[in-house]
Order: sequence, then structure tokens, then C-alpha cells
Amino acid sequence: MRTENQIQSKINEMTLQRRSLESRLAPLSPGDPQRAALDAQLTRLEDLILMLEWVLNAPVGKYHA
Repeated sequence: MRTENQIQSKINEMTLQRRSLESRLAPLSPGDPQRAALDAQLTRLEDLILMLEWVLNAPVGKYHA
């Protein structure tokens, strides 16, 4: 199991990657073939960040009490 600091560090790393992808996407036109691939990478990266944030802020308690 990873520590909270390790998870936060990974979130920070992925956030930097997301910013880099966003800056690469900005100058591309909507019809550019590279845009689709970068959009897919960005979506996957955002999903991973969301999952890691969920791990840090995991719900407490039971759904069915």
C-alpha cells in the first residue's frame, strides 16, 4: 500500500503532465489528427488523477448501515 505522501506526489506529477498536455493542445485546430490522440491522453490522465484523489479522500462509513 502506498503512503499518503506517495499518492499526493503522484497526483502532483500527473497534474504537471496534464498542464503540459493542455499547453500542447491549445494551438491545435479541432480537425488536427494529433488533437484526438492528445485528447485521449488527457482524458485518461484526468481519470487517473480523479481515482488517486478518491483514494486520498476515501469515503468513511458504510453505504448500507
